[in-house]
Amino acid sequence: MTLRPRFWEEVPLKKMNADEWEALCDGCGKCCLNKIEDEDSGEVFLTRVACRLLDDQSCLCGQYETRKSIVSECIVLKPSTLEKHIYWMPETCAYRLLHKGHALPEWHPLLTGDPQSVHDAGVSVQGMTVSELNVDDDDWEHHIIEEPV
Repeated sequence: MTLRPRFWEEVPLKKMNADEWEALCDGCGKCCLNKIEDEDSGEVFLTRVACRLLDDQSCLCGQYETRKSIVSECIVLKPSTLEKHIYWMPETCAYRLLHKGHALPEWHPLLTGDPQSVHDAGVSVQGMTVSELNVDDDDWEHHIIEEPV
């Protein structure tokens, strides 16, 4: 399917078709990083501990179509789950930005036409993660990072 130019400025998130929805993902990989939520404050901290399915170089899920059946806690963001899960999404996430009424960042692949632009801008997790398979659950707080923006 061919996407209309700048469709995200005309179509509300909840009315996007599957191709439009998927095209919004910039491929940064930040949504695949494990987070820690402070039970008292509700604050969410990002770690460099990545889901076992994340490819650290491409920043893409190695099993995207079947990820939920492999990693049961994986959040599958879609129009119907947006409200519930949006707070888990990275600050630079197109879904989060559009949900808040903001524009896409200038490095977004939909604007540049280049999927590499997210990495060139330094906002992806390319080369900076450790697999959750290599970190003890009680050691995640030692891997808290600031979100690359």
